[in-house]
Amino acid sequence: MLKQTRIRDLLALAVLAAIVAWLLVRTMYGSLPPIPVYAGASLYPVAVIEVILAFMIRSRVGKHEIGEGPGRLHPITAARAVALAKASALVGAASAGVWAGFLLYLVPQRGVVQAATDDTSGVLVGALAGIALAAAALWLEYCCRTPEDPDEPNEPAL
Repeated sequence: MLKQTRIRDLLALAVLAAIVAWLLVRTMYGSLPPIPVYAGASLYPVAVIEVILAFMIRSRVGKHEIGEGPGRLHPITAARAVALAKASALVGAASAGVWAGFLLYLVPQRGVVQAATDDTSGVLVGALAGIALAAAALWLEYCCRTPEDPDEPNEPAL
């Protein structure tokens, strides 16, 4: 049986990614290219798509329109959405952690290095994109849960 993604696991991944990124940025920052504002923005469209998908699935699950046939949500589609949500939550958490690692290095350097000041906005956009993707993925996973059954605990629709 598939378990719901735990937020503490995502936080642990983000912290680990932040530590590794901070260590790497500390030693290699001078050789990195400038970070544009749109560097981490590629995760925003994915987050928006997942939120839209979540509302569509939530509507179908709420109306009990699950199964084969026209206008119904095929169970395999719900399973694929859960897999997408789980993978996206991990990518979002890891990405947010990497950008947070950059921030840990850049914020103290802002008064000393002009490039750190210039890169901060791009890093913030990326960190927020990672958080947005992880949140959208958790929402999608939540929306894929089966309808309430008094005899069984809530689980994803797999």
